[in-house]
Amino acid sequence: MDDFDLFMESIFKYTRIDLRKYKRPQMQRRLTALRDKRGFRDFMSYFDGLKKDDKMFAEFLDRMTINVSEFFRNPNRWDVVRDRVVPEMLAGKRRLKIWSAACSTGEEPYTLVMLLSKFMPLSDIQILATDLDENALSKAKQGLYSERSLHFVPEEYKRKYFTKTPHHLFAVSDDVKKCVTFKKHNLLEDPFDSDFDLIVCRNVIIYFTEDAKDILYHKFSNALRPGGVLFVGSTEQIFNPQSFRFTTYDTFFYQRQ
Repeated sequence: MDDFDLFMESIFKYTRIDLRKYKRPQMQRRLTALRDKRGFRDFMSYFDGLKKDDKMFAEFLDRMTINVSEFFRNPNRWDVVRDRVVPEMLAGKRRLKIWSAACSTGEEPYTLVMLLSKFMPLSDIQILATDLDENALSKAKQGLYSERSLHFVPEEYKRKYFTKTPHHLFAVSDDVKKCVTFKKHNLLEDPFDSDFDLIVCRNVIIYFTEDAKDILYHKFSNALRPGGVLFVGSTEQIFNPQSFRFTTYDTFFYQRQ
């Protein structure tokens, strides 16, 4: 067992984060660069350093979880949510149960709130948003974003739901923030809730091994109600959806049978 194997095993025992379920070359390359940046010669001394320094541990989590996000990322895919998914689901009920999994710094669940506001009052919207990275969740709850993050936000939403701060950041409105419940959650280890109408998990699964992906797709399928939809990222097409009780609903959308 080499130094990185020992590091992965130690991290799992310490945090329940299983790095062995991530694609090893990319993960080891990113963490080697971070370890070297902090002046450690091997991974086990880096692990000892992580246990003693909360800021360094937060940095490790941030590097591991690849927090890159923006509002309405890939806008034509969000058009499918607006034009097909939500109207069809609302045909039989007033409220929807929605989960933004691996929500990063909050752009995705806040996008869902703004999109749903076209169909119902904000008081009827409640989104569950989860992530492994507590630093990202803290930023999400704060709700401050750069102008770049708002590049795809329709002007009507910018005017209605954002306020520009003196520091050239944009603050999402408290009314939108109240619609989202943020929680820490480990996709690979923690249990999932059930009976979701829509689960959004984008640009995360690509970093996992094939075995870990299969486990996740089964868990997502079980977490959806029959007819519920899983929305994945633009590099995460499921090539055998029937194996997970899915049918292809649209490009990068899968419906639970």
